[in-house]
Order: sequence, then structure tokens, then C-alpha cells
Amino acid sequence: MDALYRAHAAEALRLGYLLTGDRTLAEDLVQDAFVRVLGRFHDLRNRDAFWWYLRRTIVNLSTSYFRRRGVERAWLARQRPEAAAPAPHDLAEQERLRTALMSLRPAQRAAIVLRFYEDLSEADTAEALGMPLGTVKSTVSRGLERLRRDLPEEE
Repeated sequence: MDALYRAHAAEALRLGYLLTGDRTLAEDLVQDAFVRVLGRFHDLRNRDAFWWYLRRTIVNLSTSYFRRRGVERAWLARQRPEAAAPAPHDLAEQERLRTALMSLRPAQRAAIVLRFYEDLSEADTAEALGMPLGTVKSTVSRGLERLRRDLPEEE
């Protein structure tokens, strides 16, 4: 096994780098490929074709990596993070908002959090809280009114 590694590691790493353009990723793929092929070494029909099996495994692993990465990117794109409300980056602003939320009555706080942070509809919020729809609307309205009073826009 040591002789096989020494004989093919440099070529395998070069192939992995050419396929991925990333040295670290190439090293990971080559390591995984060696483990897979050496783990099945006794099953190889032609042991002299080790390099062929190793090369095919590196290509398959890189293809799988990029396919999985494409699926992940497509999923993230569908989440539309740009449509989400931007989170305050300033720690003081986060603390100010948390303090204002905590000053609300528990029912108001729950209604506002479910409605705006969890992005539930008014009907879903009413169902989650076990309240009539009209009660949820008035509770959210009063809670927002209080937040506007407690958190005036900074100029």
C-alpha cells in the first residue's frame, strides 16, 4: 500500500487540483479516493490498473462534490435571504430591541415574534396562540404602537 501511495500520490494530487482548482479540496478528494480504492483493493479485477481505478474515483468524487455544492447553492438561492428583514448589526441596537420586546406583555411579545420574526400570517399566529383573529390583530397593533413609542427612529 505504501508503494502504491508513493507511486501515485503526486499524479493524483495534480489531477485533483486540475479538477477542482483548490489545493485543499484536491488533497481531501485524493485522500478519500485512496481510502476507497485501497479498501477495495482485494476486489480489483486487474491490480495493475490501480491508477485507472484511483483516477476514476477522484473524478467521481469531484463530480459528486460539485453536484452537491450546486444543490446547496440552489437551495440557498431559493431562500431569498435578501427578502428577509436585515438583522441589526450593532450590538447596542440589538440590545435596545431586545429590551423593548421584553418590556411588552407576554401575549404582545408572543404575537409580534410569531407574526414578524417567524413570518406567520395573522391566521397562523391566531392558531398558534389559541386566540381569535381579531384579538391577534389588536394585540399586534398595540404591541407595535408601544414599540414605536419606546423605540423612536434615530436621526
